[in-house]
Amino acid sequence: MPLFFFTVEQQERAIVERFGKFVRVAGPGLQTKTPFVERVAGRMSLQVEQLNAEIETKTKDNVFVRVKLAVQYKVGANEQQVQDAYYKLDNPEVQMQAHAFDVVRSHIPSMDLDEAYADADTIAMHIQDTLHRQMADYGYEIVKALVTNIEPDQRVKDAMNNINASQRNQIAAAAQGDAQKTLAVKKAEGERETMRLQGEGVAAERKAIAEGLHESLEIIAQHGLDMREAMALVALTQYTDMVRALGEGSHTNTILLPHSPSGVSDLMGQIRDGILVGDLASQAPTNSTGTPSLPPGKRSEPGQH
Repeated sequence: MPLFFFTVEQQERAIVERFGKFVRVAGPGLQTKTPFVERVAGRMSLQVEQLNAEIETKTKDNVFVRVKLAVQYKVGANEQQVQDAYYKLDNPEVQMQAHAFDVVRSHIPSMDLDEAYADADTIAMHIQDTLHRQMADYGYEIVKALVTNIEPDQRVKDAMNNINASQRNQIAAAAQGDAQKTLAVKKAEGERETMRLQGEGVAAERKAIAEGLHESLEIIAQHGLDMREAMALVALTQYTDMVRALGEGSHTNTILLPHSPSGVSDLMGQIRDGILVGDLASQAPTNSTGTPSLPPGKRSEPGQH
């Protein structure tokens, strides 16, 4: 009896029937069949396929969500699985989708929205285990089940984003307040340290000036010069140094002082008179009130002491 030849691809299996009855599963390669008696009833792919599904349900906190699923499956490689997959199920995707929806509806309503997001992998494992048990009788193997997304209503997402934004703004405001407080404290500490150093600098400067004046007066005394004249000369020198320093300052615009020869002479006289009056006041006897008594002929004018 002549034979007919047919080929089967690597990732598929052929279902051979004789007079409408299953005979065998033909594997990959060149195969034969009896003409007019046997026929190739169908072919089953062994490649992994994916079912994408979406189901809407409600969480424990009454938020409606759309759960997106991805189920990867394939037909088993042995002959019995191929036979079961071909003859037992007409549309395996509908069967898998029904079982997956049943798992989702039994888990999501018992969780809050945050819990559903956190336990998405757990839900996917339940779906995979359930489908593996249910579809094994039909010759299908479940490779992987995934929960690709849990998406609430747009208004719920906007509200969640507003809550998160408010919380982040509060954290940012607290951090900014702490930063400003730290800067203010550091600034105050810096200003305090600056004032302390400035005070020490002024004290050191005054000490150096006093020591320099003391040495100058000692030198003048060693040369037998009049002490009052020397002090007046030192005071005048200090005054001229001060005027020069003011003139050299970058923020000084104008200085108006009497600097004619007669003006300098008057200034010298005023300094000398001030020193003389100070000496007389320190040497004069005091009255019962503790006020220095003036020499005879010196009467206090109104408003003078």
